[in-house]
Amino acid sequence: MTTHPQHLLKRLLIWRVKHISDRHFILILSGVIGIATGLAALAMRSFTHLIQWLLDGKLAQTITYGFYFILPMLGFAIVYLVKKYVIRHDVNHGIPSILYAVAHQKGIMKRYQAYGSILTAPITIGFGGSVGLEGPMVVTGAGISSNICRFFHINQSNRMLLLACACAAALAAIFKVPIAAILFAIEVFGLDLTLSSLIPLFIASLCGVFTSYFFFGSEVLIPMTITRAFSLQGIPFYILLGVVGGLMSAYFTYIYEKINAAFKKISSPWLRIVVGGALLGLLIYIMPPLYGEGHEIINHLKEGHPELSLSSNIFGWDLSKAWVIILLLAALTFAKVVATSLTFGAGGVGGIFSPMLFMGGVMGNCFARIINEFPILGYKAALPNFTLVGMTALMTGVLHAPLTAVFLIAEVTGGYSLLVPAMLTAAVSFSVAKYFNKYSIYTMELGRKGELISQNKDQSILTLMDFNQVIEHNFTPVYTDMKLREVVYNAVRESNRNIYPVLDRETGTLQGVILLDDIRHLIFETDYYDKIPAVELMQKPPAIIEMGKDKMSTVMDKFQHTGAWNLPVVKDGKYEGFVSKSKLLSIYRRKLIYFTQ
Repeated sequence: MTTHPQHLLKRLLIWRVKHISDRHFILILSGVIGIATGLAALAMRSFTHLIQWLLDGKLAQTITYGFYFILPMLGFAIVYLVKKYVIRHDVNHGIPSILYAVAHQKGIMKRYQAYGSILTAPITIGFGGSVGLEGPMVVTGAGISSNICRFFHINQSNRMLLLACACAAALAAIFKVPIAAILFAIEVFGLDLTLSSLIPLFIASLCGVFTSYFFFGSEVLIPMTITRAFSLQGIPFYILLGVVGGLMSAYFTYIYEKINAAFKKISSPWLRIVVGGALLGLLIYIMPPLYGEGHEIINHLKEGHPELSLSSNIFGWDLSKAWVIILLLAALTFAKVVATSLTFGAGGVGGIFSPMLFMGGVMGNCFARIINEFPILGYKAALPNFTLVGMTALMTGVLHAPLTAVFLIAEVTGGYSLLVPAMLTAAVSFSVAKYFNKYSIYTMELGRKGELISQNKDQSILTLMDFNQVIEHNFTPVYTDMKLREVVYNAVRESNRNIYPVLDRETGTLQGVILLDDIRHLIFETDYYDKIPAVELMQKPPAIIEMGKDKMSTVMDKFQHTGAWNLPVVKDGKYEGFVSKSKLLSIYRRKLIYFTQ
């Protein structure tokens, strides 16, 4: 006799509930998700390396250098075809898609998000797309986590926690930085730092690191060694680097927004591919280090050999001159975000983490070289140190995640000798960047709409509340053509509420409200039943809630400012129901308890 899969699943879930507590089950799932995310990261990076080996290695031996001009366009075309005919969905790049799922879909992600980026991001980067794998790896891990949660019927709060676990595991697997990965999940997803959330994050992050060590050994993506310890003499220069980092962060966000907005105006996907691919190909032809993720130039810069990456510049400039290197590095710093934005605009799939590290590292190295060209300053800047701290400055300014940036550098270098300058630079960069942008590049779209789940718990709870949960429909309507008799017999007698919406019978639009207290003295005055029309009994409500326009925070503000207990809800002017303050606060309290468990 064959057992139906649904029956087996039901038996499995019942067995789990009987034998494994929810708390212990979340710990088990965090480990499973950590390993699965680590394996997905391994698959994505291996696929990327294979494409780069074929194009940069085998193919490069048989083609002219100018062929790299059309590679990005070819890659974008392949990605578009994969999305259209294989995945059959648009693959949203990066962490904003996870934040959107948390804000709008209760942490539920689509099934294709568990594999879509694995198929598209390596092609994008392998063919020259100037983006990183970190964002797609995080999205893939989150997609895996969400589907596991769906399978085991995990509730919303634990589902959000396990999404954060996947993100921590992905970052830990990429850079082998378990602490920074945990801080990243806390800062970006606004998690409370409690034992119930911290332990699963620990487990997921460690499982991601162990998986990476098992397959890649001790090799790290950006190996760094500190050659000179921090000295107090360098404080003014690190402060200045923080200012530059904050300004460059604002530039990064501005260019990213403007270019993506411009490409959204192009309706044809093939035209976006041609325009974006051609412009990116031209940039790569002029500045080859913009090809792909760009980790190589960071390694060359920190080793003191920029000529290994800059020698292929088309200008043929003499790299023995310090100012030539400085000019080329400055050009790379400003051009990287343009190349990244063109990649996204053309339909490529990737993340901004690597471009951000690239831009920050090149900026810091360039800044140090400028200092060293002026002996009168009396300070010799260590190139590796400023390269690393430059990454901290830009990561802090763009992501608004200073703790992640500081501890990422600390763990990458294997010590805390740069902790003080990194903290100083991060603080300055964050302050400058925050002046220009209230939200990070990940959260700006949701933040501007008031839909962001953040560490502001009041705002987060209001964002998570469903409008359909608070609206009530058991109010008896009164129509403008009615008399007092119909109001008493059709509304007052038949309803247990003390407020009645007054509607236009033909259009259903709200005209006002009648309060029971206002007509109580007329109920037994039968002589007036056929004389007083309903419109003379109604009054304007103190405020009206517009469904589809007002956010839950706006609804709460309207109750606070008016002191009302019930407010009518309309949609395009038509009456929909009422929201009562008592029900609103009751649901808010339930969400608060649920959210902070």
